[in-house]
Amino acid sequence: MTAVVETAFDTRAFRQALGQFPTGVCIVTAKVEGEPLGMTVSSFNSLSLAPPLILFSIDRKAASLPLWMKAEAYAVNVLAENQKDLSNRFARSLANKWEATSYSDGFMGVPLLPGVIAVFECAAYARHDGGDHMLFIAEVKRFRDHGDRQPLVFGKGRYAALQPTEFAAPLWPLDIHY
Repeated sequence: MTAVVETAFDTRAFRQALGQFPTGVCIVTAKVEGEPLGMTVSSFNSLSLAPPLILFSIDRKAASLPLWMKAEAYAVNVLAENQKDLSNRFARSLANKWEATSYSDGFMGVPLLPGVIAVFECAAYARHDGGDHMLFIAEVKRFRDHGDRQPLVFGKGRYAALQPTEFAAPLWPLDIHY
């Protein structure tokens, strides 16, 4: 039997290990007190089919978190592979992200970005503590996708491109996920 030696938890190594899992890149948008909000996130997930729920998270240190806590609706704009510059712009804290950014208002008044691969228009559903992040759960009210576009992917600390393969999953998401 091998002895387990407890050592200090290495958060940098933990973050690096998490980075081995590639994710899509989204910009979550909202409107609070008439002002648009936007933030690049890679912490977007499907949560439930019935009701249709998604989730994303925001760091508790984010300057805009108090405004996000007031939002009653969100749009999750899933970025296409040619939208790296937009991703970088909305990843900056305290920057004027909306200057020279075109968008339209969705049916809930939330900014929708052009050229994305998919967009989910959502009503706020719940918020939960998630350690150093706040989890936002949203109910999808309307969505659309553009399957002819390729998604922007992030992994190992950088943007990446998906490579086509000859194998396709017969059904996605697989039934085992639900």
